Amino acid sequence: MTTLQMSSRNFTRQNKQVIDWLLEDDQPSVRYHTLTGILDRKESDTEVRRAHSQIAKKGWARDMLARQKPGGYWEPREIGDPNEKNLLKWMDFLYRPKYVSTNWQALVLSDLGLTAKDRRIGKIADLFFKYKLPLRTPINIFNEEVCIVGNTARMLSRFGYNDDFRVKKLFDRLVEDQKEDGGWHCFESEKGTLDNWEALAAFDALPKSGRNSRIEQAISRGAEFYLERKLFDEGKSRYSPWFRFHYPIHYYYDILVGLDLMTRFGYAGDKRLVPALEILKKKRQADGTWLLDKVHPDLGRGSAYGMDVSHVKPLALEKEGEPSKWITMTALRILKKVDEVS
Repeated sequence: MTTLQMSSRNFTRQNKQVIDWLLEDDQPSVRYHTLTGILDRKESDTEVRRAHSQIAKKGWARDMLARQKPGGYWEPREIGDPNEKNLLKWMDFLYRPKYVSTNWQALVLSDLGLTAKDRRIGKIADLFFKYKLPLRTPINIFNEEVCIVGNTARMLSRFGYNDDFRVKKLFDRLVEDQKEDGGWHCFESEKGTLDNWEALAAFDALPKSGRNSRIEQAISRGAEFYLERKLFDEGKSRYSPWFRFHYPIHYYYDILVGLDLMTRFGYAGDKRLVPALEILKKKRQADGTWLLDKVHPDLGRGSAYGMDVSHVKPLALEKEGEPSKWITMTALRILKKVDEVS
């Protein structure tokens, strides 16, 4: 047995009670990600395949898909069939109201592990290709803010469209929009910000075989941007929402997002992660779980979003202030990667 295998077994044994909780059948998406991301099971494993096949049939994804309209979208009311004359209306329709319309539902479903092999996911992708990625008109996502581009690239890649030329064009935009300091910024600025994590998350959704040298360089520069800042230090006063854990994330940042990305990209052994890792460990509960601290929008003093939260409908899978399977699964995945290199 290799040292890595021994370390993995020790980690599993030390966290057995919590891992057993994550492996329960009620949320097959959490079970699937626990099997693959914490227990290192291969996609061909029988239990992995069974868990993945159940994602759309039970739990969060099933409940979300039950609210999907026949046309593939989500909205409180029917507005009729889309057509070429209301392109602008449909672009807005897919995005609003926050956070219960199609864009936000689709991002979560891509996180949970669904792909276009499910025809309902294929319907969602068709809407985005037709109404947000048309090349024959300047009214398209390629001209949107880079955070929106990153979210869409991540979602469509996870759905299985990473080889589509329009998705590749989204990734070209992410590479081109990287700032001199290695970060990205969703608004007009010459400097990057920790808040704009969507480009790196999109690159993470690409299989390594799909990353060219420009993307690999962008990942390296982007990771250094985050590591230099210890994942939470931009030289300004402490921004409280970064230290609370959330899901769904939408387009917000917190240190759990930063730790997950850095460890997934292979930086689990970087000493600059230590301050953020200490915060992660301190937030662990006595029973070994982590709480869902807040549901977005969670804005603190110093926010640049300028949002009227009265017009927002929160999208929540779990209850605020209670143990979260999604947060706990993510935290354990991070700590396992750190354990393997320590």
